[in-house]
Parts: sequence; C-alpha cells; structure tokens
Amino acid sequence: MKAFITLILIAASAYPASARAENDLKNGAIPPVSATRSTTNPTSACPSGMEMTHQHLQGVWRAQLDGTATGALLRLGPHPELGESVRGSVQRASTTAQVSGDVHEGELTLEESTDGQRISATWLGTVVEGSCAREIRGTWHHAATDTSTPFVLQKQPAWH
Repeated sequence: MKAFITLILIAASAYPASARAENDLKNGAIPPVSATRSTTNPTSACPSGMEMTHQHLQGVWRAQLDGTATGALLRLGPHPELGESVRGSVQRASTTAQVSGDVHEGELTLEESTDGQRISATWLGTVVEGSCAREIRGTWHHAATDTSTPFVLQKQPAWH
C-alpha cells in the first residue's frame, strides 16, 4: 500500500512539470541549447563559476583525490543555520565526516570535521569554467598531517 501511495505522489508531482514543458515547447518558450549557456543569468541551465551559488552545491558529488585509489562521496544540502551555505557529509570507505561551507564568485570553501568539534580538513577549489557548475578542482588540506592533495569534485546526476 505504501508503495502505491508513493507512486501516486510521484505521478502527481511529475504531471504539472511535464504539462508545462509540453506547453512551453508548443509555444516556442524553450530556447535552443546554445541559448542555455548564458553567463549573465544566475538561474541559467549552465551557470558559470561566478554564477554558482550554494543551491548548485546541493546534491551528491564524487571526489577524487590525487594518489588515492578510492574516491569519496559528498552529500550536501542546505545549511539549517546559514542561509547561503551547505552542510552534509563526506564518505570515504567506512569513514564519514561532517562538512559545511559555501561557494562565492566561483571559489569553493568546505570545512571537514571527523569529530563534529574541530576542523580536520579543508577543501579549497575553483569551479571549472565550461562545466556548468558541475566540476570543481582544488586542494584538500589535512590539518593533522599538514599535507595538501589536489582534488576533483564532479556533481552526480540527480534521481528524479
């Protein structure tokens, strides 16, 4: 029964979006793909690094740190206390840490904490131009060992 109710809710929420998209298509309101690569509209389908906001950070990101065979997954959502920031977790194998931070003018800052009290690492990076705010490259700095490692973050597709 629970699955049936879930299916009904999903179908009901998808219907208005698909109907609107169909109407927009009929009315010529959907721009060609080349027009979606705007660099001046912060809500564009392909935001530039300067246009990226905390909302673009929300979601699941795959992290690859140089010199490591396995990556990490970052799950970021809205920060409950800081309106233009994100908070979430980073998962590496069997270890999970808390992260919080933001992006401003194309520059990412995330602070990582393994104990919820102290900063154990920082992620400082730059949004890759032309990536539609879906790739960030920078340096992960481990506080305890005072070592820095280059990283690449790639946003993972959302499930709808």
